[in-house]
Amino acid sequence: MQFGERVKSLAVYLNQYQLLPYERVTEIFQDLLGQSISQGTLLNALKTSYHNLEDTENWIKNRILHSPVVHCDETGIYRNGKRIWLHSASTKEFTYYFLHSRRGKVAIDEAGILPSYRGVAIHDHWEAYNSYLSCSHAFCNCHHLRELTQVSEQEGTSWAKDAGRYTLEPELISFYRHRYQTILTPALQIYSREDTRDKPTRGRKKQSKAKNLLDRFIKYQKETLRFMEDFLVPFDNNLAERDLRMVKVKQKISGCFRSEKGANYFCRTVFLSLQ
Repeated sequence: MQFGERVKSLAVYLNQYQLLPYERVTEIFQDLLGQSISQGTLLNALKTSYHNLEDTENWIKNRILHSPVVHCDETGIYRNGKRIWLHSASTKEFTYYFLHSRRGKVAIDEAGILPSYRGVAIHDHWEAYNSYLSCSHAFCNCHHLRELTQVSEQEGTSWAKDAGRYTLEPELISFYRHRYQTILTPALQIYSREDTRDKPTRGRKKQSKAKNLLDRFIKYQKETLRFMEDFLVPFDNNLAERDLRMVKVKQKISGCFRSEKGANYFCRTVFLSLQ
């Protein structure tokens, strides 16, 4: 029995994008079309799609590299019971996935986006991203709002309640920069007390999460407020997070990827075949 391209494309679509297991896909063909299709045929169709989409993947990477803004994120997934990392780079039109055993700069370098990117990279303020100096950076302010809410509710500090706005008029940039500074500078006095531990211990006392957040706002003011200067830069990094949800749903259904090939098939096929 031979199957045409439309049949094999449908099988790949059901398995990769609709996240149906191999056995369920074969059942659909039998129940709806009255024609059985083996799991081996589905696997071969996936292999063919994977190889055929290599040029498309490279073209999409090139489009992302030349886009003015890119959203970056990463998440842990499991392959054959072992934790690995899925890295993503996204624009409004395109998404690129890259699998690696590591989370940090080594993996990001091999993904091949940020090392030569010249636009604005939006992310959740992870130092591995900040190490790339060829591009500008902007931070996800939704993360900041969540952390500000946590600090305000748990520590009762007033400075954390004065969060930024989602949209700003251009003529208000100077005003809000000044307001940003007048909120954060006095807040430093809250944490200016010296270490008052009764017994001396080795090393420096660990800072609270609230102080770490405040230091980040002060050190990276430009990246935090970049959305005011360039309206191509969104307020948050939700696009990258949305693009990772499909992988999380896949993992929830399947538990994990059984092999490296299976994980690679999914990363290249799930979005690229539709884009």
